[in-house]
Amino acid sequence: MVNVGLTGGIGSGKSEVSRRLAAYGAVVVDADKIAREVVEPGTPGLAALVEEFGTEVLAADGTLDRPKLGTVVFGDKDKLARLNAILHPLIGARADALRAAAGPEAVLVNDVPLLAENRLEKAYDLVVVVDASPETQLDRLVRFRGMAEADARARMAAQATRADRLAIADVVVDNDGPIDDLAPQLEALWLRLTGKPAPETPAD
Repeated sequence: MVNVGLTGGIGSGKSEVSRRLAAYGAVVVDADKIAREVVEPGTPGLAALVEEFGTEVLAADGTLDRPKLGTVVFGDKDKLARLNAILHPLIGARADALRAAAGPEAVLVNDVPLLAENRLEKAYDLVVVVDASPETQLDRLVRFRGMAEADARARMAAQATRADRLAIADVVVDNDGPIDDLAPQLEALWLRLTGKPAPETPAD
């Protein structure tokens, strides 16, 4: 098994790289995605949140109202700690199950947004950083995500610097240009990880 850490700043295109590697056959462990799965309706996770914070954190359709939950715990260290005490074990258990289910020949890609911030590079056999210039990140956040420029800049400023991410990279995927530029880079990465050419089935 090859244990890969994948990271990149907001708006860098990390999710697209993750998606394409999954299409090649990688087992992707995405903590953000798992965090949503463990609080879907009917899960013990959602029941625990309701028990802890009340039904006010539910939307009308019974799903978790994430913005509302955010306002409940924002600025309250005790409530945030209680939230993390519920979610982190569930996320960890699900991630461990995915890793355990991966075969010995698997390429395990851990999608870790805060890899550089938390200095987790030594936990992986290879660290892949998806890189884009701050100007490109800002443009994508404003144009494609509809974020206000000030909000986008604040989100970017809260993350590790571009230099910090590049300093821990074993492989840099340049995603500052057209999306078509990703394919040859990811094909080369797959060959490095597996010793085999990437599947011909397009990831698009």
